[in-house]
Amino acid sequence: MSQSNVDFLDLPNEILLHILKKLDNICVLYSLFGVINERFDSLLQDNIFTNTLNLLTNSADDNSSLVNPILDRFCISILPRIHYNVKRLILESMSMERILLIGTFPNLTHLKVFNFGRHIALNYFTDQSIFQHIFKHQITELILENSDQDSGIILSEEYTANVYAPILTFFENLTHLSIVESSFISQYPPLSICYLPSNTFFSSILKKLCITVESINDCFHLLDGRLKQLTTFIVEIRYINNNSRIVHNTNDLPSLKCFSLTCYDEIDAYDNQVIPILRRMTYLEKLTLYICIHNRSTFVDGTNLHKDILIHMPRLHKFSFHIYTEIQFDDSVHHLSDNDIQQTFTDIADNVDSRSYIEYLNLTSLSVNYVDDYYIEQFLLDTKTYAPRLSEIKVHFH
Repeated sequence: MSQSNVDFLDLPNEILLHILKKLDNICVLYSLFGVINERFDSLLQDNIFTNTLNLLTNSADDNSSLVNPILDRFCISILPRIHYNVKRLILESMSMERILLIGTFPNLTHLKVFNFGRHIALNYFTDQSIFQHIFKHQITELILENSDQDSGIILSEEYTANVYAPILTFFENLTHLSIVESSFISQYPPLSICYLPSNTFFSSILKKLCITVESINDCFHLLDGRLKQLTTFIVEIRYINNNSRIVHNTNDLPSLKCFSLTCYDEIDAYDNQVIPILRRMTYLEKLTLYICIHNRSTFVDGTNLHKDILIHMPRLHKFSFHIYTEIQFDDSVHHLSDNDIQQTFTDIADNVDSRSYIEYLNLTSLSVNYVDDYYIEQFLLDTKTYAPRLSEIKVHFH
């Protein structure tokens, strides 16, 4: 019987691509680009490997740049030859200047910056920036992981005027802006525009906004017409109360299709503040509410949700919620059982997909401090959660 050996490099390009695209593109480029031959280098310049570059470590505890030897090789040997292919770039603020100085990046439209802070906005998001040609005219999607601390020393209005507002002015083609926290423990300065000029944080093209605001008044102001094209609004509100005396716009929001509201503080203004803002969203298709309500005479159950919210949103096809209501009288706290609450959802259509588990499709690592065993078990039982990529759990007990 005769045998024949086929060298890996003798395989057709289609088969090589099929094999290599199953690997991490950063590892493929670092290990193989410029090492084998010109044919292989040409193959590795395919969009599969060069369109999106994540130049961060994979550590769950550290969103920092790649270790020096890897970053050095990318900056010296790889990026100069592939920068024109890059459309999406994920990087750490400290290495941003070094990376972007390597080439012109003419096709870069999506940028995600970790460890973003006030100094980045003041130094780079201005007309004097050395990257003006990229930021001002090319970037359409910007995601900032804000590591500045909300210490109370800097007023939210000042931070908004100097950091947040100039972003929409400077990035002329921005359609997607997300500003997220660097960790659950730390909180960045929230956006606060109540007492700033009405043209602050204005955009005629922004379609998606994900941000934390100081109060629900800021949420009302963001929906006063300054963001007319907004279709997706994901907001965390630091506090919601009845103290507002500001008269807000009550017009419908025909462009808004997706809305998510999260407030970790107790809400005593659900009926007076939350419901009115939801009533304006008659064209909504997706709604998420994560709120804790107190100082209310009755529980918010399925009947309330149907009467106050759902019947006013005829196009709604996805409603995700965690609503906790606490009623206290006679020095005792009253709770309804899960079964009691479930019985109040009879008015909602039968084709509703009611799930008893939560999906975490992109979660790879989880670090939890000071919790009971019960909560950890939820991530280990497939009847409670679905996290197909979760490979690491770190727990710090009491």
